[in-house]
Amino acid sequence: QHQDGNSHTLALPVPTCRSYDPAYAYELAVIIRDGIKRMYGDGEEGFYYITVMNEQYAMPAMPQGAEEGIIKGLYKFKDADVDAPAASKAKARAQLLGSGAILNEVVKAQELLAKYGVAADVWGATSYNELYREAHRTERWNLWHPTEPAKRSWVAQCLADTPGVVVAASDYLKSQPDMISRWIGRPVVTLGTDGFGRSEDRVALRDFFEVDAKYIAAATLSAIHRANGIDARTI
Repeated sequence: QHQDGNSHTLALPVPTCRSYDPAYAYELAVIIRDGIKRMYGDGEEGFYYITVMNEQYAMPAMPQGAEEGIIKGLYKFKDADVDAPAASKAKARAQLLGSGAILNEVVKAQELLAKYGVAADVWGATSYNELYREAHRTERWNLWHPTEPAKRSWVAQCLADTPGVVVAASDYLKSQPDMISRWIGRPVVTLGTDGFGRSEDRVALRDFFEVDAKYIAAATLSAIHRANGIDARTI
């Protein structure tokens, strides 16, 4: 998946290509339905590039109202469990973004961070390319409509007003999450698969590229520390 996921970067310059990296079955269903409607129903000229994995893991139910975000590239997958004993005394907040199979690692990181007093929300990032394109379209509209109320990009609507640091983990090059940081209003800590890597299995590969749950949690704590929100010894 390391190489296949990075081909999403190569898809960005092709304007008729809509690329997605779904993690769960419901995401895939929503994306395929959207493609059928656009290409066969609406007659839109284009094609879809979808990365799917052969890793076996549990398929959760779709969060209510997630369809729009799945197509646009970002949706809230799981809120921080603020009622949990550890999270109820949260020292800090965070926003965690995950794509494809790495979304499972992000969910694990959410659970791990709660033990350190960090309440983290989890977001499914199905397409950084679509987020990037929509944000630029919104920016262009605002540029040429100065007398109209300014519109907000989907990235800004989702993340600009959220509390805490933002950490994005994926099987992509780090440049993918980096593309959307300007619309969030604060830097994004990105974990990705830049470079070459050979490993016996997924566990070793994700450890090598530093995109598994423990690295996501550590990166989040480090970012919180730089924002003067947690002691360095905790990291």
